[in-house]
Amino acid sequence: MNELLGILRDARKHLMKGVSHMIPFVVAGGVLFAAAVIINGEGAVPDTGFAADLWALGAAAMGFMVPILAGFIAFSIADRPGLAPGMAAGFIANSIGAGFLGGIAGGFIAGVTCFYLKKIKLPKSLSSLKSIIIIPVVGVTVSAGIMYWVIGTPIAGLMEALTAWLTGMSQGNKILLGVICGLMTAFDMGGPVNKVSYAFCVGTVSAGIYTYAGPSAAAVCIPPLGMALATFLAPKKYTSEEKEAGKAALAMGCVGITEGAIPFAANDPLRVIPCLMIGDAVGSALAFTLNTTCTVAWGGFIVLPAISNRIGWIISVLVGAAVTAILVNLVKKPAAEKAADDSGDDIDISFE
Repeated sequence: MNELLGILRDARKHLMKGVSHMIPFVVAGGVLFAAAVIINGEGAVPDTGFAADLWALGAAAMGFMVPILAGFIAFSIADRPGLAPGMAAGFIANSIGAGFLGGIAGGFIAGVTCFYLKKIKLPKSLSSLKSIIIIPVVGVTVSAGIMYWVIGTPIAGLMEALTAWLTGMSQGNKILLGVICGLMTAFDMGGPVNKVSYAFCVGTVSAGIYTYAGPSAAAVCIPPLGMALATFLAPKKYTSEEKEAGKAALAMGCVGITEGAIPFAANDPLRVIPCLMIGDAVGSALAFTLNTTCTVAWGGFIVLPAISNRIGWIISVLVGAAVTAILVNLVKKPAAEKAADDSGDDIDISFE
């Protein structure tokens, strides 16, 4: 029990190990996504030509994000034996739509599992089998199995319920619907809850209804733009690596890549995610109030030609990003103080 409590006490250290290895995949995938959307010029996922190829390359890089995050969380807890089970759990989390939050859970499940598997006492003649067979096989089966059999079904059911609820809300109070859109979009930034909101957006656009797509277009870009603004307004609260991530988040936000905010959320989820959700809810609700619409199911400034009431939409994005940045900077510690609190943590997120 004391050992488990020790792992939980060092949860931030383990989380940062995963984040530091995840960031290059997020940046590479996000930049390629942005380039593909810009080249396509239609504010939508390209399906033909060079832009589609770039999108596929970005998707390949982004596809490693959750497995890498989970794998290196497990690595931090259990050393090398935790890497394969952690990545397997992260892959399953990604495939069932659990997003980066599911990846974090999978990483800790794999890490704890392998940590205790390492303690199994075997005769010397069989000790070599522990690292070669027992830990990889049992670790992957337990960790990925929990994600697949235990967590997967509830998540699928929850997503169906959220979709039905959102559909029922579509004719209700516009401000409340805007708040829900913002909260869902910012909650996991590309994860299953975000995807429910986006799927609803796609469905309404396909049906020729554009009232939800306008606020959704604002909601998907507010979290990364808000974090980029936060690093600019209070640079002392962010490390040099986080400031660089802020520049990448600015580019991703402009073309509707919500995942640009994930490095900040994964680094400090309890402080950052609520601020992202509040700022996004404010911006999305304002976009609904100002009657903005969008004729494509995408977001960011790349779709501005498809937006009605563009001034109102821009105001909504700027207000949401400003609320996000102000709230985040109010609750975050200065970088030097945070580093002192986390002395000994492996938080190097450079690409070198």
